[in-house]
Amino acid sequence: QGRFVESGGGMVQPGESLRLSCTASGLILHVYTVGWFRQAPGKQRELVAMINADGDPNYTNSAKDRFTISRDTAKNTVFLQMNSLKPEDTATYYCNNGVIWGQGTQVTVSS
Repeated sequence: QGRFVESGGGMVQPGESLRLSCTASGLILHVYTVGWFRQAPGKQRELVAMINADGDPNYTNSAKDRFTISRDTAKNTVFLQMNSLKPEDTATYYCNNGVIWGQGTQVTVSS
């Protein structure tokens, strides 16, 4: 059974950047479509961005033009570069391959 470990979250001010990592063990990450999701308190979990097995990215409107999803197959890791962060980006961020969820990493954007 594979697992994901997310990391890279933290507390930043509006306009700053963070780079999240999702590292897989027990499975080969790049054969899957992998998505980054987020869940804010009191809200449903929502998709932010995904990257398919061919390496093609897709973004939701909330992430477009600010976030970049990428992967490093040698490190078995998917990244989410988040720029120009806003308070509304505050959430726990998770990665998922359609089956497995990680434990999440907290992102807090506040002045």
